[in-house]
Amino acid sequence: MAFGAALTWAAYSLLSRRLVHVPSGAVAGFCLATSALAALAHGVSEETRWPATIFEWIAVLALGLGPVGGAFFLWDHGVKHGDIRLIGTLAYAAPVLATIWLVMAGFADANLALGLACALIVGGAFVASRAPKKDSLPTP
Repeated sequence: MAFGAALTWAAYSLLSRRLVHVPSGAVAGFCLATSALAALAHGVSEETRWPATIFEWIAVLALGLGPVGGAFFLWDHGVKHGDIRLIGTLAYAAPVLATIWLVMAGFADANLALGLACALIVGGAFVASRAPKKDSLPTP
Protein backbone atom coordinates (compact mmCIF):
# COMPACT_ATOMS: atom_id res chain seq x y z
CA MET A 1 0.00 0.00 0.00
CA ALA A 2 2.83 2.39 0.86
CA PHE A 3 4.47 1.72 -2.51
CA GLY A 4 1.17 2.43 -4.28
CA ALA A 5 0.74 5.64 -2.28
CA ALA A 6 4.28 6.73 -3.15
CA LEU A 7 3.69 6.10 -6.85
CA THR A 8 0.39 7.96 -6.73
CA TRP A 9 1.98 10.95 -4.97
CA ALA A 10 4.91 11.04 -7.40
CA ALA A 11 2.58 10.82 -10.40
CA TYR A 12 0.37 13.57 -8.96
CA SER A 13 3.37 15.82 -8.33
CA LEU A 14 4.81 15.30 -11.82
CA LEU A 15 1.44 15.80 -13.49
CA SER A 16 0.76 18.89 -11.39
CA ARG A 17 4.13 20.31 -12.45
CA ARG A 18 3.12 19.90 -16.08
CA LEU A 19 -0.34 21.45 -15.58
CA VAL A 20 0.73 24.85 -14.28
CA HIS A 21 -2.36 26.45 -15.81
CA VAL A 22 -4.70 24.47 -13.52
CA PRO A 23 -5.31 26.59 -10.39
CA SER A 24 -4.32 25.20 -7.01
CA GLY A 25 -7.96 25.58 -5.98
CA ALA A 26 -8.62 22.39 -7.97
CA VAL A 27 -6.92 20.55 -5.09
CA ALA A 28 -10.21 20.84 -3.18
CA GLY A 29 -11.81 18.45 -5.67
CA PHE A 30 -8.98 15.95 -5.24
CA CYS A 31 -9.32 16.22 -1.47
CA LEU A 32 -13.08 15.59 -1.64
CA ALA A 33 -12.58 12.58 -3.91
CA THR A 34 -9.88 11.21 -1.62
CA SER A 35 -12.13 11.74 1.41
CA ALA A 36 -14.96 9.84 -0.25
CA LEU A 37 -12.67 6.93 -1.14
CA ALA A 38 -11.17 6.90 2.37
CA ALA A 39 -14.65 6.90 3.93
CA LEU A 40 -15.63 3.98 1.70
CA ALA A 41 -12.46 2.02 2.60
CA HIS A 42 -13.01 2.82 6.28
CA GLY A 43 -16.62 1.65 6.18
CA VAL A 44 -15.59 -1.65 4.62
CA SER A 45 -12.51 -2.43 6.68
CA GLU A 46 -12.58 -0.65 10.05
CA GLU A 47 -14.72 -0.06 13.08
CA THR A 48 -16.00 3.53 13.29
CA ARG A 49 -15.05 5.45 16.41
CA TRP A 50 -16.62 8.89 16.54
CA PRO A 51 -15.03 11.73 18.51
CA ALA A 52 -16.49 11.75 22.03
CA THR A 53 -16.25 15.44 22.88
CA ILE A 54 -16.60 18.78 21.15
CA PHE A 55 -12.85 19.28 21.61
CA GLU A 56 -12.18 16.07 19.66
CA TRP A 57 -14.54 17.18 16.86
CA ILE A 58 -12.75 20.54 16.68
CA ALA A 59 -9.38 18.77 16.61
CA VAL A 60 -10.48 16.57 13.69
CA LEU A 61 -11.82 19.57 11.79
CA ALA A 62 -8.67 21.59 12.53
CA LEU A 63 -6.47 18.77 11.24
CA GLY A 64 -8.41 18.59 7.99
CA LEU A 65 -8.45 22.33 7.39
CA GLY A 66 -5.04 23.14 8.83
CA PRO A 67 -1.95 21.02 8.38
CA VAL A 68 -3.47 18.31 6.19
CA GLY A 69 -5.60 20.41 3.85
CA GLY A 70 -3.16 23.32 3.82
CA ALA A 71 -0.29 21.01 2.98
CA PHE A 72 -1.99 19.87 -0.21
CA PHE A 73 -2.56 23.44 -1.40
CA LEU A 74 0.97 24.52 -0.50
CA TRP A 75 2.51 21.44 -2.14
CA ASP A 76 0.52 22.03 -5.35
CA HIS A 77 1.49 25.70 -5.49
CA GLY A 78 5.12 24.94 -4.67
CA VAL A 79 5.40 22.18 -7.26
CA LYS A 80 3.93 24.42 -9.94
CA HIS A 81 5.82 27.62 -9.13
CA GLY A 82 8.78 26.79 -6.90
CA ASP A 83 12.18 25.13 -7.05
CA ILE A 84 11.20 21.47 -7.34
CA ARG A 85 14.56 20.23 -6.06
CA LEU A 86 14.32 22.36 -2.92
CA ILE A 87 10.73 21.29 -2.30
CA GLY A 88 11.64 17.63 -2.68
CA THR A 89 14.61 17.97 -0.36
CA LEU A 90 12.60 19.83 2.28
CA ALA A 91 9.95 17.10 2.14
CA TYR A 92 12.53 14.78 3.69
CA ALA A 93 12.38 16.89 6.85
CA ALA A 94 8.78 15.93 7.68
CA PRO A 95 9.38 12.37 8.91
CA VAL A 96 12.55 13.38 10.77
CA LEU A 97 10.80 16.27 12.55
CA ALA A 98 7.78 14.09 13.32
CA THR A 99 10.04 11.43 14.80
CA ILE A 100 11.89 13.97 16.93
CA TRP A 101 8.58 15.39 18.15
CA LEU A 102 7.25 11.93 19.08
CA VAL A 103 10.41 11.18 21.06
CA MET A 104 10.35 14.57 22.81
CA ALA A 105 6.65 14.17 23.65
CA GLY A 106 7.26 10.70 25.10
CA PHE A 107 5.27 8.76 22.48
CA ALA A 108 8.33 6.96 21.11
CA ASP A 109 11.62 5.80 22.55
CA ALA A 110 14.86 7.09 21.11
CA ASN A 111 16.71 4.01 19.90
CA LEU A 112 19.23 2.88 17.32
CA ALA A 113 16.56 1.96 14.75
CA LEU A 114 15.03 5.47 14.87
CA GLY A 115 18.47 7.05 14.70
CA LEU A 116 19.40 4.93 11.69
CA ALA A 117 16.10 5.70 9.98
CA CYS A 118 16.60 9.44 10.49
CA ALA A 119 20.20 9.18 9.26
CA LEU A 120 19.01 7.39 6.11
CA ILE A 121 16.38 10.08 5.50
CA VAL A 122 18.95 12.85 5.93
CA GLY A 123 21.28 10.91 3.60
CA GLY A 124 18.50 10.73 1.01
CA ALA A 125 17.94 14.47 1.29
CA PHE A 126 21.67 15.04 0.79
CA VAL A 127 21.76 12.83 -2.30
CA ALA A 128 18.65 14.56 -3.69
CA SER A 129 20.16 18.00 -3.11
CA ARG A 130 23.32 17.03 -5.03
CA ALA A 131 21.47 15.91 -8.16
CA PRO A 132 22.02 18.08 -11.24
CA LYS A 133 19.19 20.45 -12.07
CA LYS A 134 17.17 19.02 -14.97
CA ASP A 135 14.03 21.11 -14.61
CA SER A 136 13.60 22.96 -17.86
CA LEU A 137 9.85 23.38 -17.94
CA PRO A 138 8.74 26.58 -19.61
CA THR A 139 7.02 29.11 -17.41
CA PRO A 140 3.63 30.09 -18.89
